[in-house]
Amino acid sequence: MRPTAWAVLALSTVVLVLAGCARATVLNRVFYQAVLDEQGAYERLYDEVLVDPATARVTRDLLGRLPVPEAQVTANLKNVLPPATLRTLVDEQIGHAVAYLRGQEPRLRLSVDLRPVLTNVGSFAEIYLGDLVASAQGRESPDFAAFTRELTAALDDISRGHRPDNLPELRLEPAAARQAAQWLMGAVPEDRRAGLRPQVEASLGSGDVASALAAVGPYALGDRVPGSVSDLSALTDDGRWNAVPDLKAAGVDLGAAEQARYFTRLALGWVQGIAGVLALGAGCVLAFTGSASWAVRVRRVGTALAASGALSAVVLAVARWQIGDLMMRPPSSWPPSVGRLLDDVQHGAADALLSVGLITSALPLAAGLALAGAPWAYQKVVARRGARLTGRRRSAVLGTAGGALVAVAMIGAVLVPLAAGKDARELCLGSESLCDRRYDQVAFLATHNAMSTTADRFIGPLQDPDIVAQLDAGARGLLIDTQTWETPEEVAERLREADFPPDMKEQITRLAERANPPRPGMWLCHAVCRAGAIPLVETLREIGTWLDEHPGELVTLIVQDAIDGERTREAFRRAGLERLLFTPDADPNHPWPTLGEMIDSGRRLVVFAEQADGPAPWYRNFYRYGMETPFSYTAPEQMNCVPHRGGTGKRLFLLNHFITDMGGSRLDAAVVNKRDFILDRARRCEKERGRPVNFVAVDFATIGDASGAVDRLNRERLNDSG
Repeated sequence: MRPTAWAVLALSTVVLVLAGCARATVLNRVFYQAVLDEQGAYERLYDEVLVDPATARVTRDLLGRLPVPEAQVTANLKNVLPPATLRTLVDEQIGHAVAYLRGQEPRLRLSVDLRPVLTNVGSFAEIYLGDLVASAQGRESPDFAAFTRELTAALDDISRGHRPDNLPELRLEPAAARQAAQWLMGAVPEDRRAGLRPQVEASLGSGDVASALAAVGPYALGDRVPGSVSDLSALTDDGRWNAVPDLKAAGVDLGAAEQARYFTRLALGWVQGIAGVLALGAGCVLAFTGSASWAVRVRRVGTALAASGALSAVVLAVARWQIGDLMMRPPSSWPPSVGRLLDDVQHGAADALLSVGLITSALPLAAGLALAGAPWAYQKVVARRGARLTGRRRSAVLGTAGGALVAVAMIGAVLVPLAAGKDARELCLGSESLCDRRYDQVAFLATHNAMSTTADRFIGPLQDPDIVAQLDAGARGLLIDTQTWETPEEVAERLREADFPPDMKEQITRLAERANPPRPGMWLCHAVCRAGAIPLVETLREIGTWLDEHPGELVTLIVQDAIDGERTREAFRRAGLERLLFTPDADPNHPWPTLGEMIDSGRRLVVFAEQADGPAPWYRNFYRYGMETPFSYTAPEQMNCVPHRGGTGKRLFLLNHFITDMGGSRLDAAVVNKRDFILDRARRCEKERGRPVNFVAVDFATIGDASGAVDRLNRERLNDSG
């Protein structure tokens, strides 16, 4: 009987270890995202797979019938399929797969919602056309008739996806600007004209034909944008793509998923429960039967537990060795880059599963060794000192201790895998590894004048998507300007300090007065609220909602504050953000906490001011804690690393990385936002200033690959520390 109990205890513990390991890995959706992050899957998808010539047909089809050059398709993949959108799509499929393995869904369902991608196709047209016509104008046309003829020719070029050879340049009086704007508005749907007309009139009035054409250009494409969207929609079910039939048609064998489902349903069902009962029963048989001494009985239980832990480790090691036969092998028709990525992800998942299993196996092994050595320890420590217990008390004490160790080993076989596995709170900025890095050791993508967007119809915008969409696209630092709506007398004064072109300043004085009458309250504006404004409290509330929906993320606001600290504190209170606000240490030289510590505390919103310093303890002057580079560059080659506000030697480092030659420049952004350009400058500045760059602040963050550069900086720092 006792040999049988010994074997039952060992085998039951193995079953518990394997079942607990399955719960923490193949049945835990966060486990898969952690493996993808550890293998750099998302970065490799953009940097290796989607730029692989073998995948050109897929990327070409992604933009349907848009008249866009092939190079632009590759360069703007992140605009059409942003990393945040891709992560959401992948997580949705992981959820379906886990539900299938758990037996919660009867069939394997991989249904991808492509509607965000279809929406981004239209947004990409606007971005591309803005670049297409920017700075194309180069010669003056002295009369209005010639001006309109050349404007017609330029519009025809745009409708075919061609860059205009040149654009006419003519300063128009207000009446003529309205006439030209009316003519251009003919290409715009009626429901969009009212919001677009002020921007077009202001551009034409200042001679900036490029901006006017960039605004109406997407509508000049006629049915090309809707056509490209309908082409993609035709391949899906109204924007949703069921991938299972296509995977089977491509030769992918999904039989392994069916086999895994059979095992996992057993593991989660009655098998695990029976194994737990048998293990405890067998432990009791070994501990309380037979005429042997108490020391022998305790050693029996300990030996069985230790053997079960060792056997579990052996089983897992053998399974890892054999698991290669179960891995999916991509068909030969797939691009090599896809095959390499898939192979690395599968092996990474197998290694992670083995790691969790070994940690779990160590618990019964350690508990068994402790029990087996308990009689020896008792004889050496307790008995030698004369502290002998009576037989009954000794049996009670040892029985209680032994039972506790067995129970801990059995319960631990279920709970330890969950602790050893991946938890959603362990992902910081989408990466598990960054959780252990201090806030002042991490690089964040920051958007300069984040509120000044084309989405919110600012005149002279410096970003395209709105603030929430910027966060979705990877921005984790927002440089914003708080203002109150200026009186007519204040407009001229503020315009003198603004970085708008001179002609646009004149137009704003006249045109924006008519388009944007004064409004009370607190606003986010770029220099002049009449040139564009969004409400402060409502925008802060949207940021808070985004943080609630992304529990592993952290956001920093750097505020150019024309509103005093007391009113700013009231705005954050009204937005309901006090629960999220992080309070920096009063000593600027004190080391910052890690991202994991900040996220676990729930204090995931850091707010700095350029001028104020309080009164709220969380609202501190940035330049007490940080330093920056200059920001008035008029050409890429001027960008340097010399000290500016904040001096030197601070723990935080803001890299102002944008061109302000009479306003923001899309063409310059396409140069300075390139990954290698950012990396070269960041590394140079880090070497000169002796501190890692923390905030890379850019204009037009969706142009180029600033997000990829920031990701690369963080990976390099992790590798250096490792």
